[in-house]
Amino acid sequence: MSQIKGAVVLITGGASGIGKIMGRTCLEKGARTLIIWDVNQQLLDESLQAFRGAGFHAYGYIVDVANTDFVVKTAREILLEHGPVDILINNAGIVVGKFFTEHSHAEIDRTMQVNTQALMHITLEFLPAMIQRQRGHIVNISSAAGMAANPQMSIYVASKWAVLGWGETLRLELESQYEGLHVTSVTPFYIGTGMFKGVRSPIVPIVHPESAARQIIRAIEKNHIYCRMPWIVYAMPFFKGILPQRWYDTLIGKWFGIYTSMRDFQGHNR
Repeated sequence: MSQIKGAVVLITGGASGIGKIMGRTCLEKGARTLIIWDVNQQLLDESLQAFRGAGFHAYGYIVDVANTDFVVKTAREILLEHGPVDILINNAGIVVGKFFTEHSHAEIDRTMQVNTQALMHITLEFLPAMIQRQRGHIVNISSAAGMAANPQMSIYVASKWAVLGWGETLRLELESQYEGLHVTSVTPFYIGTGMFKGVRSPIVPIVHPESAARQIIRAIEKNHIYCRMPWIVYAMPFFKGILPQRWYDTLIGKWFGIYTSMRDFQGHNR
């Protein structure tokens, strides 16, 4: 089991949404230090003020995770200032919410940089210290969209599929070479934060942020390989594996209403 008590925890996109809730939960469970990366100075300051006001050790850094050079620079500063990170939660992500033909090249690049490439670069910086100590836990916030196509999410879906494939391969590599290192892939359905404002789901329940954060932290503590929510998400690979594609489209897309869930999407890129 991964111990949160006494741990140094780093969360990207940790100044709002489930990132902030996970940070608070880790501190309440006894984390020694919480390190937050975010691009929003105001939200970062507010989060740090709240955590420090409660007597916790929390530190914040303005980081655009799409800027690889700055990611590397900041990661190395953190290793010098705070020492090795015990639990790395790759949480930062964006969604544009358009049909593919409506995307710009810049939107494609940034979505893949933030949602996929950044996780690899960040992990590459903090993993050597974990390997050296034979202790560490990497958590990648992917999505149920990483297992199922969904109109108006093509680039987001692509980025999350990539995260799942990379995270699963990383887990196998680490398990074959080292002890005490863990990788958890998180595949939630829509979470009720501003990021997915406007989505509609008539059958599958939208996940409450507090519930999502609680389940992710529990998965870390129990070294779960996957954390999927709600329960129906665990059945998606089974349905996709046994049903002909058109039947699957009818079940998931029409009956469950997933393929029209983004029709009224408003959201924001956080």
